[in-house]
Amino acid sequence: MSSRETLPQSSSRLIDRAGVADALHTPAHAEEAWIDVIHRMDEVYADLVQNQQLLEDKNSELEEAQIFIDSVLASMTDVLVVCDLEGRIVRANKAAESILGGGPRGLESRSLRSIFAPGSALSADALLARLLSDGHVADADAALLAADGTAVPLSVNCATRFDHLGRLVGFVLIGRPTGELRRAFEALDQAHRKLTRTQAQLVSAEKMAALGQLVAGVAHELNNPISFVFGNLHALKRYAQKLNAFLAACDAATSLPEVRQQAEALGVRRIMQDLNPLVDGTLEGATRVSEIVQDLRRFSSSQKEQWESFNLVRAVQTAADWVTKSARNKPELVVTPAGALEVRSLQRAVHQIVVNLVQNAVDVLAGGRGNRIEIDCGIRDRIATVAVTDSGPGLRPEHLSRVFEPFFTTKPVGEGTGLGLYVSYNLAQELGGRIDVENVDGGGARFTLSFPAQGREDG
Repeated sequence: MSSRETLPQSSSRLIDRAGVADALHTPAHAEEAWIDVIHRMDEVYADLVQNQQLLEDKNSELEEAQIFIDSVLASMTDVLVVCDLEGRIVRANKAAESILGGGPRGLESRSLRSIFAPGSALSADALLARLLSDGHVADADAALLAADGTAVPLSVNCATRFDHLGRLVGFVLIGRPTGELRRAFEALDQAHRKLTRTQAQLVSAEKMAALGQLVAGVAHELNNPISFVFGNLHALKRYAQKLNAFLAACDAATSLPEVRQQAEALGVRRIMQDLNPLVDGTLEGATRVSEIVQDLRRFSSSQKEQWESFNLVRAVQTAADWVTKSARNKPELVVTPAGALEVRSLQRAVHQIVVNLVQNAVDVLAGGRGNRIEIDCGIRDRIATVAVTDSGPGLRPEHLSRVFEPFFTTKPVGEGTGLGLYVSYNLAQELGGRIDVENVDGGGARFTLSFPAQGREDG
């Protein structure tokens, strides 16, 4: 090997000492050889310095990575435990240490079985068996034994751990304490119940407010059949007096011609012809009064309503009449069709929705434009619809998406709560349906209630 041949360069460069010695014994090459040696030593030193810098950089990166991992583990609120294949703890984070005790590194080498509370829904042995069988455990209920001896419930997730060569070396357990979560769920449940009660109170308050507005219309509805009943009863009273007189005359009469003369004079034949129509009319009026009272009780009742079959057109007509007849400026009301449409639903809910929709239309028409409300009822593809259309100015585009929001109203302060349409929307959902709103050509707005014509069974 000559003096200028070298071995492959490495982290610690080797110098061919034999070649250097041969060169030094040759006077002609002595100076050149020494220079070559010095250059090679410089190269080796430069390599050493570079490698040292690389090692320091790598060490700094490792330290930063370790600090980052430690900070992440320390910041975790979930329990983290790393175990080997034998179930011995290799590492645990601060959340685990705070529950299990032992301080930093105090849990290392402890058995996983020692940290599970007696009676845990998932034992350490069952966890290991499931882990080796499936490779992971997800959302399992378990309990750890805290330092004070209490059981801490956890929702556990566990997965296998592999080294850089892909060999199975252990597993990682992560547990989220469910105590706080349960308390949060309980608080959420209480808030939901409170909200439900408040919503029911709002519905009742809106119902009573609507009922107050409808009193005049209800009184008008009651006045007609009651007046009819009173008129018939007065006629029946007069007829009774004449019949009593006729019976007295019959007792005093001595011959049949006298009886016939008294019957002719008192109009007994005409009375007998009128009796059945009068009784039938009186019963019809009393029945109508009873129906109105039942509708009123159904509307104002706070008890849970039962699903029932009823005439949709009649229910709509009654609700609309209550509103329009109590309005100061009574609009023209057209309800179609004139026949009967039988549906099975919650009649009180349908009644109140129609009351609110018609009342909304009446309030709009009070502004002075148009004076007509059209209500179209129908059943198609087992879906019942009630479309309430007014001849007012319609809704602004920015209001179309907000009309069903609670407390949203375009009325001046003090003239509306903004709950009528909100309550109606929720009632429509109880029916299994919905309410849609749109502006119609030529002005006005249309609210359409849709719900199953043959709703669910009771229960």
